[in-house]
Amino acid sequence: MSVVSMHNIVTSFGEKVIHDGINLAIEAGEIYGILGESGAGKTLLIQEMIMLLQPTSGEIEVLGYNLNTITYQEAQDLRQKWGVLFQFGALYSSLNVAQNIAIAIREYTQTPPKLIHQIVTTKLNMVGLSPDVAALYPAQLSGGMIKRVALARALAMDPKLLFLDEPTSGLDPIGARDFDKLIVELRNLLDITIVIITHDLDSIFSIIDRFSILADKKVVAQGTLEEVLATQHPFIERFFKNDYVLGRYFNKTNPKPSIIRRIHPPKD
Repeated sequence: MSVVSMHNIVTSFGEKVIHDGINLAIEAGEIYGILGESGAGKTLLIQEMIMLLQPTSGEIEVLGYNLNTITYQEAQDLRQKWGVLFQFGALYSSLNVAQNIAIAIREYTQTPPKLIHQIVTTKLNMVGLSPDVAALYPAQLSGGMIKRVALARALAMDPKLLFLDEPTSGLDPIGARDFDKLIVELRNLLDITIVIITHDLDSIFSIIDRFSILADKKVVAQGTLEEVLATQHPFIERFFKNDYVLGRYFNKTNPKPSIIRRIHPPKD
């Protein structure tokens, strides 16, 4: 069942057209990636999915709601069913970690302060952070901690759908891979659907179930890695079909033989 679907989406600003007939479908329980060249409007798509931006034309359905006909109260209910991690965390610098995580809880519910404290502690633990972090302010956090706090905030309302905009950008390789593992663990633990904007090849190869390629103002490929690699398009040729990427892909699909060949090269 599609959790998110976009039909013939057009996004334009004046005479500048960003999307011209976008079609995609995201299924329940999958980790779905959105990839494209700079200026393709990847973040704009997520903004349209979460009602921060209205497309010029087309139809979007999210968790069974048609965003073209949704009422105010339905929109308020829907906003409680998703969480968003923005590209740079977007934490409020004047609020401590606990206050940042609790924003949506305080806005949409009448949860008592004691229970809010328990929820904050639970969400911090869920993303691998100590309860002591709750009293810190964003300026006191490392880049990796900011991402994890922002993820805890996105999880605060127990969402069915999670949107992550470049979640591993700015992280060192070890931190990025740890974050990838966390994303998979959360999907499996919480049975949620996750939508990720990413250019991280390791993420694409390791945790993405299916993804879309945005180019020429459209979705030019959609599917598994194998299906996307089988598609002929200049962007796919540039991004994926080079010796470095194909070598990485071979190592992913044939890990043991490639490792054996590196460690024990054939003798003459």
